Amino acid sequence: MTDKDTTRQPGQPALPTQPANFQPVLEAKALLRTVRAGALATLEAESGHPFATLVTVATQIDGTPLLLLSGLSAHTQNISADARVSLLLAETGKGDPLAHPRLTLTGQAGRFEGEDGRSRFLARHPKSALYADFPDFAFFRIVLSGGHLNGGFGKAARLSVDELLTDLAGAQDLVASEADAVAHMNEDHAEATRLYATRLLGRREGPWRVTGIDPEGCDLALAEETARLSFPSPVRDGRGLRLMLKDLAEKARAS
Repeated sequence: MTDKDTTRQPGQPALPTQPANFQPVLEAKALLRTVRAGALATLEAESGHPFATLVTVATQIDGTPLLLLSGLSAHTQNISADARVSLLLAETGKGDPLAHPRLTLTGQAGRFEGEDGRSRFLARHPKSALYADFPDFAFFRIVLSGGHLNGGFGKAARLSVDELLTDLAGAQDLVASEADAVAHMNEDHAEATRLYATRLLGRREGPWRVTGIDPEGCDLALAEETARLSFPSPVRDGRGLRLMLKDLAEKARAS
């Protein structure tokens, strides 16, 4: 999003001036990486009416949303007729629901067969392993066309695909080693992961685990609770990741 709001389409009203501390790209990416369930809107094949349902959500390493859907569900049948969808991801908490940030994504949904998508989805939703291999279930991803962030009262921004997704250019080594890195952190560095969550992010004590790693940060989880550990600067390979995680662990221990 630019100061001149160049993402605004003809005929749409201009967005008001935003607060100086509003960082829409960072807030949108945080929602995209941490919200575990959202409202999926599809188009009914017969009537054309919007049809909203609740779905669980994870992401590919670049942030592309992943879904696990049953072929028997109405939303999957709608997608087979018209792939256009919208997905609402909202942060919940005390007080007025409209005071919390939420992100609306638009795009086209389609089946996804990649093993990386499966592993990342099940890492975020372990209980889904109970039915992920049922014949009528399949993984889908949403190829994004854009998004709109409402960060609470007086804060809103339209976001492009480039702003929503993480750039993977030059990060082939990190992408290839992500699964091993996640397993290594959970098996050998559980204490460091706990410190990331409790001392760097201010979350509650418990056996936090890493569910995903990408150039911009780590996704963490404790039971149904999630957190995002953003890196101060992007990492592109295994060596850079090791140095970053070591530095963050030292910072956590010193805090």
